[in-house]
Amino acid sequence: MTPAELRKQCEKGSFDRPTAGYCDGYVQANLVALPERYAADFEAFCRKNPKPCPLLEVVGPGTSLTSRLAPGADLINTLPRYRIWIDGECRHEVKEISAFYREDLVFFLLGCSFSFEEALMKAGIRLRHVEQKKNVSMYRTRIPLEPSGPFRGEMVVSMRPIHWSRVADACIITGRYPDVHGAPVHVGYPGMIGIRDISKPEYGDAVEILSDEVPVFWACGVTPQNVLLQAKLPFAITHAPGHMFVGDLKNEQFARGCCR
Repeated sequence: MTPAELRKQCEKGSFDRPTAGYCDGYVQANLVALPERYAADFEAFCRKNPKPCPLLEVVGPGTSLTSRLAPGADLINTLPRYRIWIDGECRHEVKEISAFYREDLVFFLLGCSFSFEEALMKAGIRLRHVEQKKNVSMYRTRIPLEPSGPFRGEMVVSMRPIHWSRVADACIITGRYPDVHGAPVHVGYPGMIGIRDISKPEYGDAVEILSDEVPVFWACGVTPQNVLLQAKLPFAITHAPGHMFVGDLKNEQFARGCCR
């Protein structure tokens, strides 16, 4: 389906699953929405931490309609699932956020690694979570972030098992997409970045790692949700992990050296 068709299904509540593997060729984005009083600090946090929080668009306050990624799309109901955060806790997971919308909300759309997966698959690199229609595996780590105001903590990473012979290719290919997390932040040895059990991701679904594969880790846009646990803001909204906003821009428009 096209991105517009997927967003329409989200509006109707009929699309309620992770967006990996859908709308091939089109950009996907993580969502964070905060009261305006926290927006400047969060934007600065994104600028200081561009690997996990590559900033693609800022919307609001006073509107929830996008102007760049999908002009006119309403961020209130065009994602499959949202999380509502109260005092640093995820209190609700909902299909649309009209009951929680406030005029002072500022929406941040952050690059998502689902956007570079098309390039990996075109190069013949298999992605098990896409083949099995699962959510990508995501883990908390010990990798520190640069703080800004109340926002501080450690990075979340997504993991994809890659055949040992294609790891270098995966690094080079994804390195062309710095606005959607870019090259990996770590390869192999999950314990070195604080992952205790690779079979038990904190977010998403576990996938098998075969004997001839290496776990490869990319910075992940779920990082702000890990940060919100520590910031304990009175109110915030995010996407549910894996349930992204799908825009109308092509992934290739975000490739290094491409005109925008």
